[in-house]
Amino acid sequence: MEIFRNRRLIITLLLLAVAMPSFAKIFYSKNEAMVLAFGEGVQVETLSLFPDDQQMSTLQKEAKVKLDSGLFTFYVGKEKDKILGYAAIETSTVRTKPETLMIVLTSEGELRDVYTLAFHEPPEYQPPERWFEQLKKRPLADMDFNKGIQGISGATLSTRAAVNSVRKVMAVYQTMLKNQGKN
Repeated sequence: MEIFRNRRLIITLLLLAVAMPSFAKIFYSKNEAMVLAFGEGVQVETLSLFPDDQQMSTLQKEAKVKLDSGLFTFYVGKEKDKILGYAAIETSTVRTKPETLMIVLTSEGELRDVYTLAFHEPPEYQPPERWFEQLKKRPLADMDFNKGIQGISGATLSTRAAVNSVRKVMAVYQTMLKNQGKN
C-alpha cells in the first residue's frame, strides 16, 4: 500500500513539473550579442574597470542605484583602432528571476541600443523592444520615469530594472571612461 502511495505522489509531482510553465528564455549568446552590438568581423576587446571609493560614490549617485560590485566589464568594439562603441552586459533581478540586458553606447557614451539577452520572468512582464526606443539618445540626467520615460502597466518592475541597468552603464562610462582619454 505504501509503495502505491509513493508511486502516486511521484507521478503527481512529475505531472506538476511538466504542467508548470517554464519562462526562462535566452535570446542571444554572448558572441551573438557582440555581433548585434558592433557588427560582423569587428575586433572586440574586454575592458575591466575597478572604481575606487570616490568613483563608487559618484557612480551610485549618478546611477541612482546601490552597486553590488566593484568590477565593471565593458566590451569595446574597434575597427582599425577606432572605437565604434561600448557594450555592457547587465543582469538584474526583476521580481524573483533575472533579466539580462546588453546596453550599447556610442563612442561618445550616448545610448545607442538595449537588447534583451535573457529573460526568466513570465513573458508578459518583458518590455518589448520598441519600449527601449524611448531611452535612446536620452542623457543620463533624463533617464528617469519622472522625466518622460513611459512605464508599462503590468511590467513595472521589468522596466524599472531596465532603466536602472542603463543608468548604471551610462554612469560608469561618464565617471570612468569619458574623461580618461579611453574613447
